[in-house]
Amino acid sequence: MSTQRASVPSAATPQGAGRYAPSPSGELHLGNLRTALVAWLFARSSGRRFLVRIEDLDRARDAGTADAQLADLRALGIDWDSEPVLQTGRGDAHEAAIAQLSQAGLVYECTCTRKDILAAPTAPHAPPGAYPGTCRDLTEAERDSARARIAPRLPALRLRAPAGETRLGFDDLLLGHVEGDIDDLVLRRGDGTVAYNLAVVVDDAAMGIDQIVRGDDLASSTPRQILLQRLLGLPTPPAVSYAHVPLVLGPTGARLAKRDGAVTLTDLGSAGLSASAVLGMLAESLGLASPGERVTAAQLVARFDPATMPREPWVWRPASA
Repeated sequence: MSTQRASVPSAATPQGAGRYAPSPSGELHLGNLRTALVAWLFARSSGRRFLVRIEDLDRARDAGTADAQLADLRALGIDWDSEPVLQTGRGDAHEAAIAQLSQAGLVYECTCTRKDILAAPTAPHAPPGAYPGTCRDLTEAERDSARARIAPRLPALRLRAPAGETRLGFDDLLLGHVEGDIDDLVLRRGDGTVAYNLAVVVDDAAMGIDQIVRGDDLASSTPRQILLQRLLGLPTPPAVSYAHVPLVLGPTGARLAKRDGAVTLTDLGSAGLSASAVLGMLAESLGLASPGERVTAAQLVARFDPATMPREPWVWRPASA
């Protein structure tokens, strides 16, 4: 993935909305909270609405923490403009999108396991783990045999990416110009769960989201999502803008995780740090507050300038608290 810094547009008052879309797989840690704060600041400073969506499609990873996550956002002063959307309530829209793609001849069944994909030869210059197209052009008899082989498990559904759509670029407000590879991505898993890339595209469009701010670990998924937007006739860049926020790293330089100690609002509170103190710490990491300064989220809106956002990860060291 190549990057080059892009210019930041002026903050005219547009229609549309920004959003934060956590998965309820656990409590929000400092990295999640920092990204949520940045997404909120992007939206509020540009006159947009701010919405929340709980991405609870993967039931196996749902730890039931959605309410706690919302409470943590409120504690920091992050508000939103309508009731949070539950992604599990959007199933009909997801299936309608798959049906639309299928009617266009852009969907096929896949019975490959992850092991099969990793073991299969890939096309030259294909990224690691890219789907090699094993099931793409099977005959009906071969599909019947493949279905029988995996029964009672059901096949997954994959997008038949149009010819020539193997790489796509977009301009990101923080990363600059980004390019990424596209393969025949999964639309629905064999267990019936709709894939993230499809659901997020359909749901963002339905919610009127035109400003997508999230962690930069998701930047490589964006070209796939833009392709889906095009194929489904949904808004694409520049009508939709992207800003992928640098992650928070733990003391070892690895991505921040619970193993790094007190990294959730609950744990930090037990260690004597109030939500206000945590907000000040996050603001300091973004260059929006002085060390130890107590601020409110509302005060940060006036200070926020996307052009001055840090472009490097923030390393969290508990001793600095």
